[in-house]
Amino acid sequence: MTAPAAPKIQDIACHDARAAVRAVMEPACQSLPSSQARRFREDALLVASELTSNALLHGGGLTQFHAQIEGESLLMQVSDRSTRAPHLVRPDPGRPGGFGWMITQRLASHVSVDIQPDGKTITAALAMP
Repeated sequence: MTAPAAPKIQDIACHDARAAVRAVMEPACQSLPSSQARRFREDALLVASELTSNALLHGGGLTQFHAQIEGESLLMQVSDRSTRAPHLVRPDPGRPGGFGWMITQRLASHVSVDIQPDGKTITAALAMP
């Protein structure tokens, strides 16, 4: 039996990122009180969704997603094809969206953007409760 093929770049989707985050964080959540674990899961999944959907909508496509527990933090790295740094957008009640970058910055304990010639990688760290 052969191993499943790695997803092609165009096959990476938001639900794949959310599944990766769930798989990485579940063992770490086992030792937390249920209310803290629930909030941490919700925050982490929201950040993963915002970063990946922004890569798809504004970054020319999601090219990589990685999640891991490092020390007392969940690290998520999202790469896309755009060399343009994310920026805050003034919310417009007549237009949906515009809150993803603000949400990420509020929920993450650290956010960095590494711009390369062929795209960028955003790293967001969420501190474990």
